[in-house]
Amino acid sequence: MIAFELMETASSGVAHALSTLASAPLAEPAPKGIDTSGVVTFFASKIAPILLAVLGVIFIGRASRGEISKVLTSSAIAIVGLAFIAGAATLFFVGDYLIDLIFE
Repeated sequence: MIAFELMETASSGVAHALSTLASAPLAEPAPKGIDTSGVVTFFASKIAPILLAVLGVIFIGRASRGEISKVLTSSAIAIVGLAFIAGAATLFFVGDYLIDLIFE
């Protein structure tokens, strides 16, 4: 008799615990990818202008000392570097478009 009462108490406790677990909300689904638009926007709006300002100060400092050829060379290198960065960003978006097109 005691064993039956113990089994009934245990089964009701387990049933209560299971119903509590079943009614608990499930965890939110994991993100499917990394949102890089915020990072790119931050870099383009905050970091790039600072770097360009530093380059400008360096170029002005060199030009005031009479090193015009070094300034022109550095300016050309900086412009080519910016062109490569813009090309890489363009390829990033083109690649994303091609991947979406292929795996639809």
